[in-house]
Amino acid sequence: MLVVVVGLLFLVSGRTVRGQDATGSRFVCNAIPPGAEPGCGYDPTVNRVQSSSPAEDELRITILQLRETILQQKETIVSQQGTIKELNSKLVRCEAAADESPQGKSRGQGSRRKEYGKNTMGDLPRDPGDTIDQLGKTMQSLKGRLENLESLRLPSTNVSAGVVSALSPLPQELRELLRQRLGALESQLLRKVVDLEQEKSQLYNETAAHRRRTESALNSLLERITELEKSNNAFKSPEDFKVSLSLRTNYLFGRIKKSLPEMYAFTVCMWLKSSASPGIGTPFSYGVPGQANEIVLIEWGNNPIELLVNDKVAQLPLSVSDGRWHHICITWTTRDGFWEAYQDGERQGTGDNLAPWHPIKPGGVIILGQEQDIVGGRFDATQAFVGELSQFNMWDRVLRPVDIVGLANCSAYMPGNVVPWIDVNVEVFGGASKAALEICEDRAFDS
Repeated sequence: MLVVVVGLLFLVSGRTVRGQDATGSRFVCNAIPPGAEPGCGYDPTVNRVQSSSPAEDELRITILQLRETILQQKETIVSQQGTIKELNSKLVRCEAAADESPQGKSRGQGSRRKEYGKNTMGDLPRDPGDTIDQLGKTMQSLKGRLENLESLRLPSTNVSAGVVSALSPLPQELRELLRQRLGALESQLLRKVVDLEQEKSQLYNETAAHRRRTESALNSLLERITELEKSNNAFKSPEDFKVSLSLRTNYLFGRIKKSLPEMYAFTVCMWLKSSASPGIGTPFSYGVPGQANEIVLIEWGNNPIELLVNDKVAQLPLSVSDGRWHHICITWTTRDGFWEAYQDGERQGTGDNLAPWHPIKPGGVIILGQEQDIVGGRFDATQAFVGELSQFNMWDRVLRPVDIVGLANCSAYMPGNVVPWIDVNVEVFGGASKAALEICEDRAFDS
């Protein structure tokens, strides 16, 4: 471009170049038309300092405008190069974030959620809604930049054909490169929008599931409150009663209205009073279809008290046939079939290998006072419990020793989370009866 400017300086018609020798004389060189006689005339009468003609002034102004135009084009090219570098930098960061290794693809939804949380563009927020808006703004900004670059044109000036031909290919190459880069970036941003929409949908589903669990828990509490409100007003509290089974027959029994869920551990506690001999019989039994002896507590004949789980037997070191109230608790867990036996708050014995790894099956029937040969029936009078029962509670976990001590010495009230002892939960048949009882006062009277 500078060569063209210099050439124009020498090719301008009517332009004069003046020089001065060492003696101070001034020489004037003038352009002569073709065919004219060469020579350099000197006329002392002519003014040694010639004034510029209007054509020379116009040409000088044109040259200055050309130089300014060239400088402006240079600045525009530098600005375009800076824009391209900025777009390349953002695109490289997007491509680096989008690459997924084979290990990354197998990490599952939890890992993908972390990837979505990364701020790969350097200017994207973490909230999915804000991110989608920001991505739209970014796309509009980049498209605006491309339109500005495409609209750039060299201003119409008296520039030589060589300058135009040298600069005209450059904007076209820039436009093509920017189209490719923006196309790839737009595809990347669209994929991110789709991923964020999927994550938003999954978060909504998780929130809905949590809401359903919360509503289920509230409904259970409401049912419990309703049961308490509908309980028999003959008792001071819905749990202050006892079931009396006074005869060894096959038709006196009580039944718990609630069944058990599937359990992998349990604790069952109760107060009982019996002086029957030989053996107190069966305080309770739980039978399910296909297994009538899913859980049974029995003292039959001269045998010790036994705990049956899935028809497997463990003998318990308990003695409760002295006609006084006793608090007993039995714990069991499917892990190694480990069990514990408590009497009046003290642990009397432990053992393992009682139906290990067997889950307690759901949907069965709990009977008070009888052993079941089929689910809910076919009782044997020789195995019937004779005495009184109260505070029969069941949990789906192993209680801590301190909790069992609190129940035994009447310093804590903790109804079972699976089977609570409430009046409306217990039905009696065949002459069995329910009566009011404040167990702690009655026990103090016995002692």
